Amino acid sequence: MPWTAWAARQARRAAWDLSALLNAADPRATQAERHLWLVRLLEWLRHRSATPAEDGTAPAEATPTPLLRLRHLLNVLDRHPAHREQVQALIQACWAEIDGLGLLADFGFARQRSVQGELGERLQLRLLPGTPDTADLAALFPLLFSEPDDAHWVEAMDDALLARVERLLGGAPLAGGPPPASAWQGMALDAIVILSLQVAAAGLLGPVRQRMDPQTLVDRPFDALPRSSERLRDAVQAGDAPAALLEAQYLRGLLDAARRAAGSVRQGIEDRGISVDLLFEMDQLAARARRIDALLATVLEPAGSAGRRRAWALLLHGLIEAAGERRSIRALFSRQYSMLARRIAERSAETGEHYITRDRAEWLAMLRKALGGGAVIAGTTFAKFWIVALGLSAFWGGFWAGMNYAISFVIVHLAHWTVATKQPAMTAPALAARMGELGRPEGAERVVDEVAHLIRSQVAGIVGNLVMVAPLVLAVQLLGSWLGGHPLVPEHEAQYVLKSLTLLGPTLAYAAFTGVLLFASSLVAGWAENWFVLHRLDSAIRWHPRALRWLGAGRASRWAAWWRANISGLAANVSLGLMLGLVPALALFFGLPLEVRHVTLSTGQIAAALGSFGSAALQQPAFWWCVAAIPLTGLLNVGVSFALAFRVALRSRGLRVRERASLWAALRARLRRAPMSFLWPPRESPSAGP
Repeated sequence: MPWTAWAARQARRAAWDLSALLNAADPRATQAERHLWLVRLLEWLRHRSATPAEDGTAPAEATPTPLLRLRHLLNVLDRHPAHREQVQALIQACWAEIDGLGLLADFGFARQRSVQGELGERLQLRLLPGTPDTADLAALFPLLFSEPDDAHWVEAMDDALLARVERLLGGAPLAGGPPPASAWQGMALDAIVILSLQVAAAGLLGPVRQRMDPQTLVDRPFDALPRSSERLRDAVQAGDAPAALLEAQYLRGLLDAARRAAGSVRQGIEDRGISVDLLFEMDQLAARARRIDALLATVLEPAGSAGRRRAWALLLHGLIEAAGERRSIRALFSRQYSMLARRIAERSAETGEHYITRDRAEWLAMLRKALGGGAVIAGTTFAKFWIVALGLSAFWGGFWAGMNYAISFVIVHLAHWTVATKQPAMTAPALAARMGELGRPEGAERVVDEVAHLIRSQVAGIVGNLVMVAPLVLAVQLLGSWLGGHPLVPEHEAQYVLKSLTLLGPTLAYAAFTGVLLFASSLVAGWAENWFVLHRLDSAIRWHPRALRWLGAGRASRWAAWWRANISGLAANVSLGLMLGLVPALALFFGLPLEVRHVTLSTGQIAAALGSFGSAALQQPAFWWCVAAIPLTGLLNVGVSFALAFRVALRSRGLRVRERASLWAALRARLRRAPMSFLWPPRESPSAGP
């Protein structure tokens, strides 16, 4: 074996050898070296290997490995006073030079007041390494407790083990501190004052205060918090235990009132909209209030008591969890955007109810709306060919194609018609809202009813679009040939259509990608409506002096109501149109050959190709491969957008569909019993139970 490999192996062994670690404890080392020794000690505790059973009090499978190794370490130190003296001296040297106030008052909380700022902080924590060469315990702490599992074994320590650790630390509290213990108690009291000031400042911010329930602010809890925390500090430092307990009780009452006030911000979001940054600020406020509660327990328990040791252990547990959460990007987004996702999903569910038909009259009305939408898309098809004929660059061609789609979709929206593929992203949240009924009697049948309503509605929408767009485009082509001697779409363009829309190419992949864009447009719609409500633009239109002067009171009121009712639909249609045109052009810039395949637009293009070639197209296999792709394109457009929207709606509501078996059984039973119920509606809507 080469000498270098042998040396590396010996170094790895020494890293996990307790004797070598204890021999390396040097109180006279530099600050960075002492801190690095503590980091390696914690790594040794976490290292999974055979651990001597020092007392046999607990089986290895029931006790976390770090606790077994911690007991072994304490036993070794008890048997070797020289090692114990060295370790205690090193720890005391660390405590003498390090500042723990930042750990108690600031660690785990965001420095920025926005989610974007906190994202930058977390990326920095994940990507940039820390250094043990620091006098700030808050900076050293993530290096000491770097694993999420550390919180579990710290919480699992019993009082006997806590007492032994306390003695090792020289009588200091568990989180570490210089003897005398009053130094750490003083830092805890200072941290309570600092945190109270921060909670009060957050609660008194204008945007926060204006959204709180006025009833929760009657007693002015945020104003009283700093003064109460200062009185508590004075009472504890003066040794007045009765006054300290009384003030602590009052302070806890103020914290409860502050939490209720902060919680009221989340209420009323339907009318006021959601600000993710505001919700983030409220989460930070609540976390600081919990930290104050934990610190109160450490200063109120008698010194040296089991209660105080347990309080410090729980505080340490919370600090370790905070360290892990601050390293998590996913936790930041899942927490802060879940409420916005639910708001968007609920709004989509309300909109989606208008796209679900439950009886024959509604089904026929949906069919008529789809016919109108198909007529508009026929014009969109010819406009697309004209834009392509201009020979514009990729970006401008995509931009004007997107504008063509957007204008067409807005016309369909304003005429109260429909484009079928826009429905699934809106109807999926409505179905998700029904999933909560699965646990109730007859719940599965009600959900199956809703599935049948939804499928019938989709069929009506797609059939109506295609039945109108194909004959109308073909008729215009034939009319152009009759009047002008040649069809509006030339044969070379028609040949390109048959080549690009064939089932033998990447059409299905593009259709699925288009489903993603359909889903994305529903998110844009929900976000735009939330933004509109959050900034109270309807009120601005209704009451702004210039609007009143130009429009008059009555017209301004109607205009505000119209925008409030249509902002979601306009945002969805404009964003979808622009994405259908621009996303392929932007993807091409990065070398990605993405295209869109929308079932209604594709059908119109195939009909135009048929009009160009005439009956000769019926003899071409390429034409029939394109026709075969139409139903699959529609299925993927609808299925992908529905699946994504349904998943978001379920997650935003916190639903877990555990009764899938009963749902699938009910669906199979309905298919056997009444298969046509998924295609043809009943004459009258079935009564919806309670």
